[in-house]
Amino acid sequence: MVGIIMGSKSDLPIMQEAANILKELGVAYEINVVSAHRTPELMFEYAKNAHKNGIKVIIAGAGGAAHLPGMTASLTPLPVIGVPIKSSNSIDGWDSILSILQMPNGIPVATVALNAAKNAGILAAKMIATSDEKLLQRLADYMEELKRAVLESGKNLD
Repeated sequence: MVGIIMGSKSDLPIMQEAANILKELGVAYEINVVSAHRTPELMFEYAKNAHKNGIKVIIAGAGGAAHLPGMTASLTPLPVIGVPIKSSNSIDGWDSILSILQMPNGIPVATVALNAAKNAGILAAKMIATSDEKLLQRLADYMEELKRAVLESGKNLD
């Protein structure tokens, strides 16, 4: 199962894309609001216990100062994928990108592009697929469909 967490409900339209692709790929997930700044105790509890609760990968989305992915990564042995979100208090998204990307040695956070929760979902599925042959095949099929769509879109461009 993948844990999807976000700093506030206003992040849901972006983070829903991770949930949508995981659902399409047949990967179980849970989705919650867990704020690093407004509910730090909840964030600590979630991060410290996620692996005990069946979570295999955490996707954490946050805007502005974007401490949620890094703080979560500092508390869990699980891989964490950070989704920087361009929020209302953001500096064009760069504050979120750099807050998630520039982690100190020893506390890695895989970081996707600004608002790219769909890619975070795909990356989480790929991590899980290293030990799940059926999921690996669903991912291969998904990639083949992407290829077909591109090739089809290139036909009849005249």
